[in-house]
Amino acid sequence: MSEMGDCIFCKINSGEIPGDFLHRDEVCFVIRDIAPAAPTHLLVIPNEHLTHLDGLDAERTGMVGHLVFVAQQMARAEGIADSGYRVVINQRGDGGQDIDHLHLHVLGGQKLGRMG
Repeated sequence: MSEMGDCIFCKINSGEIPGDFLHRDEVCFVIRDIAPAAPTHLLVIPNEHLTHLDGLDAERTGMVGHLVFVAQQMARAEGIADSGYRVVINQRGDGGQDIDHLHLHVLGGQKLGRMG
């Protein structure tokens, strides 16, 4: 698990590492994934450093709702809302989480394979 001081997303958010912000507000920010898995691959990242979903409590449910709302707004802004897109939260190693900071992936711009 990364410590907050070593977290690349925290460093991007603080300006220590440059970021091309597509959206930024008091709760989260949005950047493009540097290794996209689809033509459109955005990351919706909370400003608060949380590692996993199990770090959530009742006080943070509004934050998660806001992340999903921003994902939907970004899909519309990127022109993928009408054709379809996927929102994914990877958790831990077996779930594909590469960076230990909770974040949502917004994927689209092509027909995505079925999951499950």
